[in-house]
Amino acid sequence: MTTVLVYSDASANLAKVLDIGNFSWKAIDDVAAAGEFEPVKGWDGAVITVNDDTPEIAFGLARTLRGREEAETKILLLVSAEALPELGDHTDLFDEFCLTPFHPAELEARLDLMLSRNEGSETDAIITYGPLSLNVETYQAMIDGKALDLTYMEYELLRYLASQPGKVFSREVLLSEVWGYDYYGGARTVDVHIRRLRAKMGEEHANLISTVRSVGYRFGQARWT
Repeated sequence: MTTVLVYSDASANLAKVLDIGNFSWKAIDDVAAAGEFEPVKGWDGAVITVNDDTPEIAFGLARTLRGREEAETKILLLVSAEALPELGDHTDLFDEFCLTPFHPAELEARLDLMLSRNEGSETDAIITYGPLSLNVETYQAMIDGKALDLTYMEYELLRYLASQPGKVFSREVLLSEVWGYDYYGGARTVDVHIRRLRAKMGEEHANLISTVRSVGYRFGQARWT
């Protein structure tokens, strides 16, 4: 089982993400405890909160974990928008970061990506369809070679649709599969995000996502044409 160290933030949402992900985890509020409770094989991953008042403590812990030769620890930083500029000088100390307050689905995705990423492994990192390209590792989207400025949920919705071109999805299925276990919004949420995606893709490419009357939405060409 993957073992994860949690420093400073053991909120209910974070605990839920870790429990659902079947991680073995230990929350600490004292940096020294990272060594005291460390498993024999070392920590597989660490979720470290960068506190706005004392960011140097978080970066110090990350530096300590990074400096160990016997075990490689993947590090994800939880950081507020105010503390985000601090990351620029510490890019060597983390593998992923997530803005707080975080959406559980986003944190879950970033943790899974970080902990499953092995050096030299082959992954289906790029989804392409016509002029559209999605990098599932970097959460970047491009159309006709131009970057799309997407929110996390816009990206996830587009990724889900584009990964299964030609298939029709109801609004209810999209809510369940994209927004996930903790979302209780209505079908209108899907319509709003589809409208925003079409606008950002531009008039020329908006028809990549088509409306199937009385059912839902389809990306790309229908399978029977």
